[in-house]
Amino acid sequence: MAAAANVENWTMLSPDLKSDLDLSTEELLRLLDLAGDVKRNPLRYTSALRNRYLTLLFEKPSLRTRMTFEVAIQQLGGGSILNIGPIGDREPLKDIARNVERWTQGIVARVYSQQTIEDLAKWASVPVINALSDLYHPCQALADFQTIRERLGDFRGLRLAFAGDGNNVAHSLMLDAARLGAHFTIACPKGYEPDAAIVAQSRAFAAETGATVTVTNDPIEGVRGANAVYTDVWASMGQEHEADKRREIFMPYQVNETLMEAAGPDALFMHCLPAKRGLEVTDGVIETPHSVVFDQAENRLHAQKALLLMLLS
Repeated sequence: MAAAANVENWTMLSPDLKSDLDLSTEELLRLLDLAGDVKRNPLRYTSALRNRYLTLLFEKPSLRTRMTFEVAIQQLGGGSILNIGPIGDREPLKDIARNVERWTQGIVARVYSQQTIEDLAKWASVPVINALSDLYHPCQALADFQTIRERLGDFRGLRLAFAGDGNNVAHSLMLDAARLGAHFTIACPKGYEPDAAIVAQSRAFAAETGATVTVTNDPIEGVRGANAVYTDVWASMGQEHEADKRREIFMPYQVNETLMEAAGPDALFMHCLPAKRGLEVTDGVIETPHSVVFDQAENRLHAQKALLLMLLS
């Protein structure tokens, strides 16, 4: 039997993962190292979080996030998941937080508003993990950069291009790319650019690492020379009423064979899933050998295991 892992040196300074920036750059790299070791040596960690339990507070539907956190805690030796659906008005969030902290050792929240994450972290004495909000998707970005490292090696100097909406996924990728020294470009329609404050913050990080952060409205120039091209749905959950309008506006930003040719013959294709095939990406691109979308999905499990080890050990 494999020896139990010693994770004492992996703990985070922050008690929560409210956004990507609750991980310092050093901690982000350590987490990616740990995620790689968890993936290679899963038996080493089978009792690392014995008798730990998680609360899942999900206002939005989920496949990958829910299943990977459930499998992660159980494979690390923990117990079952306690699921909470939409919060509603039945009782205040601060009361919910102070109830579930008495029963479980962490809260994983997938919510509409970043403020809900902030409020949970304010009132709960156990770690709160942002599993998606309107501003950030840090768990996805962790799996994405684990995938990029596996395929392309060192981050410094790599070019990551995002085509589509300046949304929560784009924000998390931008922040982490800049801190890791990777060039980040987002190509999006006018009026759908990422949050200006997050762009400014990312550019400040990029100035320290030698990376660049570029926002453009030209999809071809946005992906030209990229090592990886990333896209996401054009209408996120809660924006379904805008789907028809967005379809017309975003069609020039579809990741199709022509756009991938501009990136280059060896460029990876990335998507956080679920994908609307025929809209933000063609079926042919998502099925190409250069597509790593299912590697990203698998790495959600390993990256989140590493995150749980750092927060709950």
